[in-house]
Amino acid sequence: MITKKILSLAPVLALALLLSGCGSSPANNYYLLTAHDFPVAAGESPSVGVGPIVVPEYLNRKSMVYSRAGNSLQVANLDLWAEPLVDGIQRVIVLNLTGLLDTQDVQYFPWHPKRAPQYGVKVNLLQLEATDQQVSLAAEWLVYRPDSSETIQRRISKLQSPLPAGTSEAAKVAAAYSDLLYQLSDVIAASITSAHSGSSRSE
Repeated sequence: MITKKILSLAPVLALALLLSGCGSSPANNYYLLTAHDFPVAAGESPSVGVGPIVVPEYLNRKSMVYSRAGNSLQVANLDLWAEPLVDGIQRVIVLNLTGLLDTQDVQYFPWHPKRAPQYGVKVNLLQLEATDQQVSLAAEWLVYRPDSSETIQRRISKLQSPLPAGTSEAAKVAAAYSDLLYQLSDVIAASITSAHSGSSRSE
């Protein structure tokens, strides 16, 4: 009789053990890329469109990825991006260019063909890596005129930033990636400013 009672309780005990195990699982941590802090843009020119943004497939995942020795990668299963990485990069570049160019007229790709911006920005991310000491970014970027497909400037920019001490690895990496994206945005903004100044003088 006692044996039958124990057997009847076995599924309940198994479920209780399963739930207790789930309750002790480590929580996921979510991180965002952030734009540089600017005053609210006051201008309406130049008009700029950002996208498409292309990221390497090994980074195209929810988990953050760290570079390790011997060309190996560590996928951090508990450290997750709060949004798709490509969306975060596009969002941050849009916000940075809004501030750097002091213009409210910055839009996402794809834009309406009848409302194309004066300048388009394409970014092909070639490298985005985090080691124990630093992060690095390499990107091929193109500034062009959407109405005529004229190339304004095409370059490959390589940038690096040290990782500060005192915070978790994931938090340091997210902040350092954000800094690199600001540096990249600054280079792109300079190209647009130069082209726009030249166009204004010729008018």
